[in-house]
Amino acid sequence: MLMAVILAAVLLSGCQDHSASKTGRRVIILGFDGMDFGLTRRLIDAGELPHLARLAGSGNSGPLETSVPPLSPVAWSEFATGLDAGGHGIFDFIHRDPDTMQPYLSTSRIETAESDWLPSRIKLGSCILPLAQQTQANLRRGRPFWERLEDAGIRTRIIRMPANYPPSGTAFRELSGMGTPDLLGSYGTFSFYGTGLFVIRKSLDGGNTYPVEIEQGRIQAPLFGPVNPFTAAADETSIEFTIEFGSDPSAASLQIADQRVELQAGQWSPWVAFEFELDCIPFVTLPGMVRFYPRQLRPELELYVSPINIDPLNPVQPISTPTGFAVELAEDGGRFYTQGMMEDTKALSAGILTRTEFLAQAALSGQEVEQQYYPLLDAFDDGLLFYYFGNLDQVSHMMHRHQPGVPSSDQAPADPQFADAVADRYRDADRIVGKTLQQMTASDLLIVMSDHGFAPWQRSFHLNAWLREQGYLVLKDTAPADEIDWNRTRAYGLGFNGLYINQQGRERDGIVAPEHAEALVAEIADRLLAETDPVTGRPAITRTYIASQHYKNREHLQTGPDLVVGYARGTRNHSDAAIGRAAGPVFSDNLDEWSGDHAMDHTVVPGVLFTNRPVVSAA
Repeated sequence: MLMAVILAAVLLSGCQDHSASKTGRRVIILGFDGMDFGLTRRLIDAGELPHLARLAGSGNSGPLETSVPPLSPVAWSEFATGLDAGGHGIFDFIHRDPDTMQPYLSTSRIETAESDWLPSRIKLGSCILPLAQQTQANLRRGRPFWERLEDAGIRTRIIRMPANYPPSGTAFRELSGMGTPDLLGSYGTFSFYGTGLFVIRKSLDGGNTYPVEIEQGRIQAPLFGPVNPFTAAADETSIEFTIEFGSDPSAASLQIADQRVELQAGQWSPWVAFEFELDCIPFVTLPGMVRFYPRQLRPELELYVSPINIDPLNPVQPISTPTGFAVELAEDGGRFYTQGMMEDTKALSAGILTRTEFLAQAALSGQEVEQQYYPLLDAFDDGLLFYYFGNLDQVSHMMHRHQPGVPSSDQAPADPQFADAVADRYRDADRIVGKTLQQMTASDLLIVMSDHGFAPWQRSFHLNAWLREQGYLVLKDTAPADEIDWNRTRAYGLGFNGLYINQQGRERDGIVAPEHAEALVAEIADRLLAETDPVTGRPAITRTYIASQHYKNREHLQTGPDLVVGYARGTRNHSDAAIGRAAGPVFSDNLDEWSGDHAMDHTVVPGVLFTNRPVVSAA
């Protein structure tokens, strides 16, 4: 993972003068998340990727080993810092707080400056007045490579680097990427409004549904925003919108704040910006923006509303360096997705969007990212430019089983209509590479890379259910039935690949003495490697990584799991186990729309590396 950065730094350092003066030499790194080496090679051999084929013939090309575990925030943090997870402290999408046993998003969190003599807040009637300063903190540790280049006088532009929210503030220009939340603080929470008997108010994984009624030719409903931190009841903020219907059943007019948006059934609206008012703080608002997608308007309304994104023209959170860079991008090219993972995979999994609608939404977000790239490339005349594309990864997750030659089951069959959905994203990447090559000079270095590859996800292994069956994890005898009894539990899983020992002095209710923890980890690792899938007859786990032995960097080992589980190709941890649940069978078929993954044995999902001229590996 680190070779590209090392080479870039070495090549540029030969012309640096420590004064940020321009040299005319350029290094461009294009990061295509999830580009799989095996599929890339097959498409090149079939003549489908001519520009990557040109790179393969003129420079270096080959598989690029990924991180342990092979998850995007882990791998890109490794790329950024030159450290493994033990050094940069990002082990998964999800970590746990051992003091509370609650999960949290691994790459950033809100931190409060506590005081020994001053309370963090005071209550004034129904209002809360915060006294302690709160800041959004990036949890990635280590020094990113662009900081070193800037110190050497080389200007860097780091666009959408995953796990770089808030931006480090050390590059010449930065725009945050994967890990940037929506306005609710989540990785993306959609809303769906509908009429009819079957629409009820409920929370889904990734969104919420709301029933509405048409009265006198119109609908009025609230769009819910983030919790108001200034009210004692922690009330949700909201803003009303109205839809008025006319004689055309495929058209309607939507009013929100002082804006009127003309809706057409089956078409996506442009970005619509507005501000949430905050009770208790009369002159402070929270700006956000959404896209509306009315699947149909009459006779029944089915309206999808995107997650509420941070408005780049009025960012309420730090998403760029300098702060005005995001504003400049939006002024030049229009508003754009600021949420780190733009493609709404959760809406497809929940049945809110169809596959065709998901691909249309993914195309919108992918086009935004691509069209923003070309002006930056045109203006880039010196230093290093890193630009990240995540579209291929998200589409691969949702469309993997539909590819030709990928096995599918009768319960979750492949649909030939979407056979080219993944390959088309590779063709998009190849086109971007081709347009970049057109602007390359003899002294420029182009690096095309990915963080990991892909594999089918056909079988689920429920890690917590296995720990339960083996007696390492115990559920409480009383309701709720899925609640873990920490006083009798020796090990538990959290995250896509993580397994933790419930250790005394570390976990809140730890029961395993520290001197016994190492032997317990080794015992569990051996037993996992011996586990066979009863349906396939093949191993369920092909590699285990004891953290204290595997990671070379050790400064932040205490943040992550004691054991990283490397699932066999085609198998992944069950989604329920990833968020800490423990009920259910150990093995099951994966019938979800999310049918491709990489949270497996890292050796079976390598990424790619291409360069436009031969370079020498530092490894």
